[in-house]
Amino acid sequence: MADCIFCKIANGDIPSATLYEDGQFRVILDLGPASRGHALILPKEHYANIYEIPEELAGSAMILAKKMASVMTTALECTGFNLVQNNGQAAGQTVFHFHIHLIPRYDNDGVKLGWKMGELTDADKEEILSKIKKGIR
Repeated sequence: MADCIFCKIANGDIPSATLYEDGQFRVILDLGPASRGHALILPKEHYANIYEIPEELAGSAMILAKKMASVMTTALECTGFNLVQNNGQAAGQTVFHFHIHLIPRYDNDGVKLGWKMGELTDADKEEILSKIKKGIR
């Protein structure tokens, strides 16, 4: 997409601090990091979100995320790691180009990723199970 900032970065039209690159992806340091070493996996082709990206490419992105997390954990000596992938404005997506956040975590780093735990009622459980299982078939 001509006006997508992540397309321009992923394809080298805009300079970035690139940690890794192959024919499908570029991994860059995030300019607004949640923690030291926060990076993004960007596919070189444009897909707005997880709903658009082909399954095979999504699988390749997760394999790359695992490899990067392992290397980054050792190199940065972090004590934990978050993979974050947002879809849609309601979920916190701000750039509508599929990407995975690689967020190294350190003891007492102050990074907040979470939610207030709710309760799964029997009625909700049955309704959700019914709807999801019907959609998977």
